[in-house]
Formats: sequence, C-alpha cells, structure tokens
Amino acid sequence: MKKVLVVVDMQNDFIDGALGTKEAQAIVGNVLEKIGKYPPDCIYATRDTHENNYLETNEGRNLPVPHCIRGSEGWQIRKEVQEAMPHAVIVDKPSFASLELADLLCRENEREELEIELVGLCTDICVVSNALLLKARLPETRISVDPACCAGVTPESHEAALLTMKMCQIGMNVDLV
Repeated sequence: MKKVLVVVDMQNDFIDGALGTKEAQAIVGNVLEKIGKYPPDCIYATRDTHENNYLETNEGRNLPVPHCIRGSEGWQIRKEVQEAMPHAVIVDKPSFASLELADLLCRENEREELEIELVGLCTDICVVSNALLLKARLPETRISVDPACCAGVTPESHEAALLTMKMCQIGMNVDLV
C-alpha cells in the first residue's frame, strides 16, 4: 500500500491574496508538517489556474473575483509550501476538480494500491470536489482529508464540506500523520 498526499490549491490568492482568509493562513504550518511526513515522490499538488478572461467564464460570472491568473503572484503556490515539496507532481486545473489528477492517480493505483490523503484550500470548493471525484474514480481506495490541514471560505462552509465528505465515505484524519 502506497500512501500519497494531494495538496490542493495552497496558492497565494487563497491564503492572503484575493480570496485569502485568516483560516487559510492558520493552516499553512499544519500543511507544512503534513508534507514533511510523506516521501517526496508521494506528493501531488493542484494549482487553480485561470486565464486573463476569467471574468468572462462561468466561474467568473458566479465568483467575480479575479484570482489565480496564470503567471501572477497569486497563482503561485505559497513559497514555503512549494519549497517543502520540490518533487511534487503539480497539476494545473481550470476548475474546481482535476480530471488529470484523477487519471494520474488511477494509473498509479493500477501499479500499486494507493491510500490518498487530501489537504488544502478551499475545503468547501476544491478539496471536496477533488475528494468526491477521486472517490468516484477509485471507489475501493481509502481516501481521506485532514480537517486541521484544510480551510473553507467560511468556518461554517468548511464544516458543511467535511460533513458532506463523511457522508460520501471520505475518511477524516483527526491527527497529523
């Protein structure tokens, strides 16, 4: 059994940029500690990636806050997080969940049975979307999140997303690995 970590959207815009929150800032240390518990070749990361026409997209019309524009400072993975995972496989994603990440992990699971843990931002949008997509693609794989390494748009929406994931048989890790 190979344990892999998926670090979801630990980008400047979600931490202290356009969509940053104090809750997101508060989990950075926990995420760094979590990354340190995994072998370097067992870490994947997603990067929310939008183009300059973001406001013209469906997401942009529903969330009219430009963020994670390719090449911008806000698009970058937080410096200390990036430095903690120099060998991570980074997947740029144009939406909430990554089909590419799911495909990569499905192929990896064919070679060796996986256990997948997710951490990052935002619990109620991209973490839950990726967790449920992975669960749909890998229904027999243990998939979990660490609530202490995730933050939502609001504390209430964070808790609601955790409940949704629990109902869909996503495990909750209550301690750091």
